[in-house]
Amino acid sequence: MAKNEFVTAINCMDGRVQEPVMNWMKERYDALYVDMITEAGPNKLLRSDNKVLIENIHDRVRVSTDRHGSQYIAIAGHYDCAGYPVSAEKKKGKILDSVDLIESWNLGFKEIAGLYINEKWEVEVVCIKTDNPVEA
Repeated sequence: MAKNEFVTAINCMDGRVQEPVMNWMKERYDALYVDMITEAGPNKLLRSDNKVLIENIHDRVRVSTDRHGSQYIAIAGHYDCAGYPVSAEKKKGKILDSVDLIESWNLGFKEIAGLYINEKWEVEVVCIKTDNPVEA
């Protein structure tokens, strides 16, 4: 895979999860930079009725794709989230739903990853959707 200058992550604002997600994205996609779009509990917010906030996140993702050429994105949720204090299983379900929403935006991502950061601050892959299922 050729080096990617930018990739995108929709991540929680919690400082404990910034590095694990950034490191995973850089390693997986051989990227130099990660455009980090943060909210408290973004996997909950993306599947809420808050259309203004969802549109705001969408607009920031578009900056990453349109101006930075990002072709890879992840949505992350994590253990001990103050913005979305639910079980890991429920959170992983919302991550899957959020991946579907991001896919529906049709922004041309080569890959959309759903990530969960566990109690050891390690990244667990919930799912990966690719534009080429053979490579998944």
